[in-house]
Amino acid sequence: MIIKMTQSNMKDFNKSNDGFIVSGRIVPTYENNVWSYAEEIFSEPYFKKYDDDEIDLSYIEEDEKAVFFYYVENNCVGHIKMCTNWNGYALIENIAVAKDYRKNGVGTALLNKAMEWARERDCCGLMLETQDINVSACYFYAKNHFVIGAVDTMLYSNFQTANEKAIFWYYKF
Repeated sequence: MIIKMTQSNMKDFNKSNDGFIVSGRIVPTYENNVWSYAEEIFSEPYFKKYDDDEIDLSYIEEDEKAVFFYYVENNCVGHIKMCTNWNGYALIENIAVAKDYRKNGVGTALLNKAMEWARERDCCGLMLETQDINVSACYFYAKNHFVIGAVDTMLYSNFQTANEKAIFWYYKF
């Protein structure tokens, strides 16, 4: 069941923020105006967990922002956080699925909810950013018909994650 975030369920926001094993990276290539990619496998995989995301009441109160939770038997196992963006797309700021529920349709259901929300606001599609080392997320977006629109090699240059590249994915309606 997918439910919009309210003040009463706001506490569930970071419940699905589990980490993941980094086993490699996506290596994008831009040629003849088309992005493609290959996967580089690391010799030593490692664990990564994103910091908990800040959430505020504007995602409940403002029509141009939203968070939706995916519940299984009253247990929040996924969420998607989004807003309308200046370029006409709906920007997915965060999507997370609890480790034990991945590859079971939760992420796809949340993407479908995001598409419905974006269409209601006359957005031209969805966009998001993930890191090249989040290989399973990249494959997930590609499987759901997103395409690479850009790669940013400097976005994380001032952080410990300076070796990571930001990949921007788009789904145009």
